[in-house]
Amino acid sequence: MSAVDLAALEQTTLDRIEVETRAIEQSHEAGLIARLRARDREAFEELVVHFERPVYSLCYRLLGDAEDARDAAQETFLKIYRGIAGFRAESGLKTWIYRIAVNQAMNQQRWWRRRHKDETISLDLSRGDSDTTLGNELPSRTISPEQSAISSEREGRIMMALGEIKTEYRVALVLREIEELSYEEIAETLGISIGTVKSRIARGREELRRRVKDLI
Repeated sequence: MSAVDLAALEQTTLDRIEVETRAIEQSHEAGLIARLRARDREAFEELVVHFERPVYSLCYRLLGDAEDARDAAQETFLKIYRGIAGFRAESGLKTWIYRIAVNQAMNQQRWWRRRHKDETISLDLSRGDSDTTLGNELPSRTISPEQSAISSEREGRIMMALGEIKTEYRVALVLREIEELSYEEIAETLGISIGTVKSRIARGREELRRRVKDLI
């Protein structure tokens, strides 16, 4: 068997494994949804265990405050529990959950803005096609007090720049850069086209780079 034939066979095997894995995941998800609709307590606990960290992470990246993020995550799971009966599985369970989390975080953010609460955001943003992120630009915590002070000032400037970026750009960036959702998943989560997703991410990246170009 030639090297080309062997490579083709390996790719076919990998493709088959991927399809079978996806089928198993979809079957498990369908079963979990059925149990959730039946108000199975263990099913809800399983869902919380699986999604608790990513939901909190998403809320924290959007709100920039640990306490606010906990509140938003808690409200997200309450809405999931109350709304699971109406979930029609037209999108994936994960994207449905992320949509609820994004909406909850944004509603909470607007509520605080009306009360003039300062906003801080934390975000690791890839620079173009590079694997380097803005988070990598910040020095390690195991540094001297002087370096730590410089790092804090630098991070503060990045946070300020992020706070000035349009919310729709920030949401798309967080979903792509931090949560690592595909363009298709982001489109489903936000209810927009894939073209709009790509446009928001590109504009958000460019706007953030422009604001912190001296730090990169």
